[in-house]
Amino acid sequence: MTPEPSDAFRVPVERATAELREKGSRFLAVAAPAATEEQAREVREGERREHHDATHHVLAWRSAGGEERCDDDGEPSGTGGRPVLGAIDSAGLADVVVVVTRWFGGTKLGTGGLARAYGASAARALLDVPTVCVRPGRVLRIRHAWEDTGAVAAALDGAGGRRVAERYGAGAELDVAIPEREADGLVAALRDATAGRARVVTLPGVIRVSCRP
Repeated sequence: MTPEPSDAFRVPVERATAELREKGSRFLAVAAPAATEEQAREVREGERREHHDATHHVLAWRSAGGEERCDDDGEPSGTGGRPVLGAIDSAGLADVVVVVTRWFGGTKLGTGGLARAYGASAARALLDVPTVCVRPGRVLRIRHAWEDTGAVAAALDGAGGRRVAERYGAGAELDVAIPEREADGLVAALRDATAGRARVVTLPGVIRVSCRP
């Protein structure tokens, strides 16, 4: 198996759930995609509405940019959100939220028991969540003359650039997604292949590019 690039990270693409029971308490974990804190909190609100009879709805979220949030939702400090966030870190995922809903079963678990139950239920859901490998990327806008079409195509193929838009008139204008680490190399390859005739600008914003073309 080809190793993933060092700048790659994995993100969930669907939801997954897992359930754990401990001394009468029921823990239901939901792992879901969430690129922003707002999206993460929307997932929890959805769980609150669906399971309004539950005791707690603990949340932990981590973004691809390194932001994180977690809370115990009324459980003793450090027994809910932190163990769930630890499970996210162990899974190596980003742009993910885990909400663990608990129904109290009548027997207190103690702080250690609570932390273990929250962390274990989160880990089970994260183990089952479908993910994809992505890399930080950019979109380059390339303008070139018709006679340079073959040279530009060869440069794109060599760099692994993916066309996301094409416009044609007196010449050609292409929008190409490329991993950020490889963008400078593609610009240099285009310059060499067309003797400097191709014009390249970097569009604003950072995107995600699949690890595999």
